[in-house]
Formats: sequence, C-alpha cells, structure tokens
Amino acid sequence: MMRLPNIVILYADDLGYGDVGCYNDDSKIPTPHLDRLARQGMRFTDAHSSSGICTPSRYALLTGRHHWREFHGIVNVWDGPRFEADRLTMAQMLQRRGYRTACIGKWHLGWDWRAIMKPDAKPKGRRNYAADQFDWSKPIPGGPLAHGFEHYFGDDVPNFPPYTWIEDDRVVTAPTIPYKANPKPPEGHHEGRPGPMAEGWRLDEVMPELTRRAVEWLQAQQGAEQPFFLYLPFTSPHAPIVPAKSHQGASEAGPFGDFVAQSDATVGAVMAALDAAGLTNDTLVVFSSDNGPEHYAYERMRKFEHRSSGPLRGLKRDVWEGGHRVPMIVRWPGVVDANTKSDALLGQVDLMATIASIVGFDLPKDQAEDSFNQLPVLVGEQHSVRDFLVHNTFAKKWGMRRGKWLLLSQSDGTHSRVPKWVAQDYAANPHDVMLCDLEDDLGQRVNLSEQHPEVVLELQALLAHVRERGHSAPRLQENK
Repeated sequence: MMRLPNIVILYADDLGYGDVGCYNDDSKIPTPHLDRLARQGMRFTDAHSSSGICTPSRYALLTGRHHWREFHGIVNVWDGPRFEADRLTMAQMLQRRGYRTACIGKWHLGWDWRAIMKPDAKPKGRRNYAADQFDWSKPIPGGPLAHGFEHYFGDDVPNFPPYTWIEDDRVVTAPTIPYKANPKPPEGHHEGRPGPMAEGWRLDEVMPELTRRAVEWLQAQQGAEQPFFLYLPFTSPHAPIVPAKSHQGASEAGPFGDFVAQSDATVGAVMAALDAAGLTNDTLVVFSSDNGPEHYAYERMRKFEHRSSGPLRGLKRDVWEGGHRVPMIVRWPGVVDANTKSDALLGQVDLMATIASIVGFDLPKDQAEDSFNQLPVLVGEQHSVRDFLVHNTFAKKWGMRRGKWLLLSQSDGTHSRVPKWVAQDYAANPHDVMLCDLEDDLGQRVNLSEQHPEVVLELQALLAHVRERGHSAPRLQENK
C-alpha cells in the first residue's frame, strides 16, 4: 500500500500578494526560500483566503466551509471557541486517517477561557482581566486539542493576552504582570490589547521560538511510519512588527520588509528540516497567507516604493482583490510538476476537499460544504475546477467572482481607511455596484456595470443562490 503523504501547511499572517519575490519582480524584500519553494512546485496566481481578516480565513481553511455561513468577525480577547461542536476540521479528518497532528503558532480560533477564570472574576473595563483572576494551573479547554491536534505550542495571538506560551492546553509560565510592549515596534503600533503577561516576555522572540519548535517537531518525525500533519500559522508579518536582530536591515522595505524576510527564513528552516530528516519527497507543503497586508502598507508605498499588494487594489479587510487574493504555493515532489504556474481560481476553503481526496477520506455531506477538490489542477489533469467564488469580510459588502468577472455588491470594496494621496488615483463610482473585468483590469479601476447589465444580474442571482443554498461544493450539487 502506498504511504500517505506528510502534510505541512505554512500560513503567514498579513502577508501581501506583492511581498513575495516570485509574485512581484519589483518587491524590495528578499524571499529566496519562498522563491525556491515556487520553483520546486506550483505557484497559484488567483488564490484567495475566505476573508480579509484573521479568524474567518483560518476557520474556512481548516473546515472547507465559508466563514460567512456562520460569522464575519474575529475571535476577540477572551472569546470562546469559534468552531461549532459538530464541525469536522482538517486535523480531525487526518487523525481518522492515522496522522499525527500538530499546530505550532497562532491559533486565534478561541479557547474556553471561562473554565480557568475564578468565580468572582470581573474585568477592568470591557475585557481587561487581571492575571490573578485566572487559575493558571488548570487546563484550558476548547483549543487545538479539542479540534483534532495532538499537540499545540504557541502564544494563541501575538497581540492578545495572555502573553505567554501555551503548550497543548496549559500555560508554560503563568502570566503575572500587566502587558507592556517589549520591544516597541520600529514600524506601526504594537496593537497589544491589555491583559496578563509573563515576566520577561519579548515580542521579538515569538517567531524564532515558533520556528525552533516546528523544526524540533519535524526532526522527531524522522523514521516514523505514521504520516504527519503540521499546521504552522505564523505570527508574522502581522503587527507587532518586531523583526529579530538577525534580520534587521535585511530588506529595502523597512522593518516590515525585514519581518517578511524573517518569515521567509522560517520557510527555509522548515524546508531544511524536511531535507535533513529525509522527508522532503514524502511531504506535501502548502504555503499561503490569511489575508492581505495591514494599513501600514500605504505608508510603505510612499516611503520605500514597495507595494505589498503588488498590482492589486486594497488591503486587509477590503473586498478589493488586495484584501483576499494571496500567495499560494504547493510543493509535492513527484506529483506536482516543479516550476509551474497556475491561474486557476482557487480558495483556501478548497484545501479540505483536496486533502480529503489525497488521503482517501469520504467527506460527510454536512461537512466541507464549500470545498472544491483541486487535485486535478495540482496534477495537471485540468486547467481549473471552479469558476465562481464568493468574496466577503464583513456582512454588508460582498464580491461574486465568476470567470473573468467580479461583481461588488456595493459601489466599492473599501473597509480600511484610504489616504487621500491614494484615493485620488481612483475615479469615484456613481453606481450602486461595481463590475470589473479582471483579465483587463486587475487593479479594479474601471466599472463596467453600465455596459454589461446582464452580467450584473447573473452574478447577483448567483451570489444570492450560493448564500441561500447553504453549500457550493460540487459533490453536493443536486442531480439535474
């Protein structure tokens, strides 16, 4: 019997489409390891996260279900688990196929913090609980171990309390002091929410430690007969932008660029660990990002002439392409042809059905309802398997993509504030919707809704159908 492949998903945080060298010839950031990964595998140019923000994209990636069928926002400070009780995750699926599973990095999908809160715990303000209002000796339910991962190591969210390491379901060191950013980020704001912090906690030591732990875990898999799944969600280059000293000055795009270069080095460390353990040829590696770059990207354009969104319009949170069109690279030696590029439309929501097909798992009809099996694209049997995809971050703005056409349900896709010097480059849209031809206008400058009213009506009807139907996966289509 053929051995099932190991699976590694590397998930950057707030990395833009134009931050990676193999996606942007004009990038001011060196990304040699990602560029090499692309040369060794398939680079997708039309891949999308489910949302323009963190939690919803992670939910969709790990379930194969669009976040907007349940929610739109992030898991906030001290919020409970985001997954529904009966929701199958990728880790649970792979466990059932005999995989060892680990999540190392940013979780941001909720824990049952109330299980370790003392009965009389009360916040100072809305969410600011002091350290002494928790029993840190107790296990924290509802996290990765409750959703298919045998092992977890991370800090949950880099700018949320508690600021300490969590291993499996317990804190490693009890946080005892109030949060204070250390070091202060050289770019942007630390964005840290108030709450308990462990003494000596340093923001710039988070990514190095996550990298070390991931490499250590991979090394431990050498010679094991059991296949493994490692989900490594980075905390970088999300704010706080705190590149390690070893990478300061590594780019020509300021501290953020240096942080991206450091993220690239983490990819290199993982690839080197697979090589050293003799696991490369047996391992499927997927790299992507949860959404587009944060609003600091506008000042980066002006100061360094580096475009984190590349040719795309918009940033994180926006329904413009720059909010959710992300880098995606897939390497699987001997199966996915090396040095190939695909312009197939693909969503991260598709990873669930694709991996289910790879490992021979029959997905139940009430799971992964929006996931398309992209394996025929990966192996070169088909050019594409999906021609439509819904884009959404918040409840009031939607995008409906079909083929070359993209319809925005409102006059623009903006959510993040746009500086005047950027906004003046775009003509005002007097219409209620915006229709773009992405083949001719990837930067989404021209509204064609007036010229093609029939396309507007078709896409409006399709969006309503997909939203109301409750699923969009091909395996769940009714017989016609």
